[in-house]
Amino acid sequence: MNYIVAMKNRRLADDIDRHFPLSSEVKEAIAGTNREAFVPAGFKHNAYKLDALPIGASQWISSPLTVAKMTEYLQPDGADRVLEIGCGSGYQAAVLSKLFRGVFTIERIDSLMQEAKKRFREEGIVNVHARTDDGQNGWVQYAPFDRIIFSASAKTIPQKLIDQLAPRGVMVAPMEMDGRQVIMRFVKIGEELFEDEMEECEFVPVLDGVQK
Repeated sequence: MNYIVAMKNRRLADDIDRHFPLSSEVKEAIAGTNREAFVPAGFKHNAYKLDALPIGASQWISSPLTVAKMTEYLQPDGADRVLEIGCGSGYQAAVLSKLFRGVFTIERIDSLMQEAKKRFREEGIVNVHARTDDGQNGWVQYAPFDRIIFSASAKTIPQKLIDQLAPRGVMVAPMEMDGRQVIMRFVKIGEELFEDEMEECEFVPVLDGVQK
């Protein structure tokens, strides 16, 4: 990042921190990720606002405030590998790449996946592993994961993903409950998930299959 872009991202991290106090690690991850690189060209002027933005294929790049909250709820400290369900623009994965040794992200819409991969290359992010697939299958070759994050809302958590979460691992997912969406944090103890409700939210839904 050049100096001007770096300062914009630093101010974005400060702005988020005023709305939702951040740990120093997450704040540095936000400040060190080039937000505008993950926003479609026509929305560059809105890149540093705390708003969600459309990215095509009826998908959205989450508000940077939401990304920061989801990252905090994930409790990244001390974790090594994270699986993301729903890569979208790649911004959430890019932030996670500053906090985890390995980021594994899955996107069902191939055109979005190809664009995200290009952004990762252009930003020099080498520890994000990305592929097109139905994220509900997870990525069994690299399991277990210390953390799993959903960047789309789910009605239920697939057993495949519970199986791929490490013991004492943390999963954060927007869940559809009684006509509303709620960010839930799950901790795996034994074979069970124990849950905490974090806050209401609004995400696009998880869908089945792959869109080429």
